[in-house]
Amino acid sequence: MGPIFLIIIGAAAGFLATRVMDIEASIPATIAVGVLGALIGGVVLRFLMATMAIAGGFIGAVLGALLLIWIWQTFIK
Repeated sequence: MGPIFLIIIGAAAGFLATRVMDIEASIPATIAVGVLGALIGGVVLRFLMATMAIAGGFIGAVLGALLLIWIWQTFIK
């Protein structure tokens, strides 16, 4: 991601965040809030996605095992 794109997205995110939180800030502060918020949000989102992928795999494995046991009990016995 290019630096100009990061500044534009950061400015938009910072503007939206300052309006939602009802804070008056200068343009450089708004851009800084948006860029830093994007970095923090990206790290948190990646962590949550990795955690959910592990949990999702486990849930899928349990559901698959339950389905296999049900099929075995229903059709084989």
